[in-house]
Amino acid sequence: MARYGQKECLTGTNGFNRHSQRLCATKAHVIFSGIQPTGVPHLGNYLGALQQWARLQNEALPSTQLLYAIVDLHAITTNQDADQLRRWKRETLATLLAVGLDPERSTIFYQSAVPEHTELMWILSCTASVGYLSRMTQWKSKLTVPDEVSALDSTSAKARLKLGLFSYPVLQAADILLYGATHVPVGEDQVQHLEFARHCADQFNTVHGEILVKPQTVLSSARRVMSLKEPHLKMSKSHQDFRSRIQVNDGPKLIGDKIRLAMTDSMPGVSYEPDHRPGVSNLLAIMSYLDGRGRTAEELARACNSMNMRQFKETVTSAISESLASTRDKYNRLMNKDETHYLDDIVIEGSNKARRQAGKTMAAVRQVVGLEHMGRALERI
Repeated sequence: MARYGQKECLTGTNGFNRHSQRLCATKAHVIFSGIQPTGVPHLGNYLGALQQWARLQNEALPSTQLLYAIVDLHAITTNQDADQLRRWKRETLATLLAVGLDPERSTIFYQSAVPEHTELMWILSCTASVGYLSRMTQWKSKLTVPDEVSALDSTSAKARLKLGLFSYPVLQAADILLYGATHVPVGEDQVQHLEFARHCADQFNTVHGEILVKPQTVLSSARRVMSLKEPHLKMSKSHQDFRSRIQVNDGPKLIGDKIRLAMTDSMPGVSYEPDHRPGVSNLLAIMSYLDGRGRTAEELARACNSMNMRQFKETVTSAISESLASTRDKYNRLMNKDETHYLDDIVIEGSNKARRQAGKTMAAVRQVVGLEHMGRALERI
């Protein structure tokens, strides 16, 4: 298989977008992505993003830089208990290592440990368009506001909307542009934010010259894992019923209990019909994503067609539990109290490395903006 960065570029299912943007060996590449610390990631996070991060790492050429941030500043756009946030950050860090990210190869760090993120955000905010931000969907989904509603027109939206949530895309743009990211792996729901980051880079570069790199989108292959309890909804940590999701550290018994209670139907046999049998189809899709032989959901449905629902759910349980076994075991080992210093060392080293790289971008930004003396003062502290 060709590796990310080689002339034989990978497209389509290996993470490249529909415009066939390619990661070739014409210049050094920087891959950046981030994850919010909201507790132990669930199966949807694992299949939708984390597996791809590990694959990108393993297939990249040595010249490709990889940075993965635990974006704790983004997490506080909603109220957080301080102790819980600290715990969630460690759980997220342990999960990234458990899925296969190697701190010797990838830079893994806490966003808040690199103050240049917020410095660049402020500079970008000075030219960011409120009108553009009002059209972004992130804050609307958080407030359950219809897409057609503008923050500038809706009295109700303005009353509930906080500045941090509204300006979230500016910080996200700073996250990306700070490291000269050339490629950013995202899902469909984040494409709008990547376009905004490119817009911010364009605006800055138009005034100050070509300082900020415009990132390309690496569109994740669509692996939508739905809720076990309400299969018309995406699997989510925010769902009030913890049985609606499989966490990557769930043990075999807990996985079995959740799958046993997963919504299915009373129809005979097993078939893949998302419109008519959403619960059964979701379980088949999950099995397909985890299947070592690469079988489709339709092929697995035919293989399981003679099973009753109890037998089918036992098969699903085994597939999930076996697939997560290695990740679960490593996660539990890392979260053991004896590994506390190891996790601390990893994130401190990663954060220091990230800050050194961020400093190069900010030195250039400060100079063209006229803030270079402030930069030198900060570097002496």
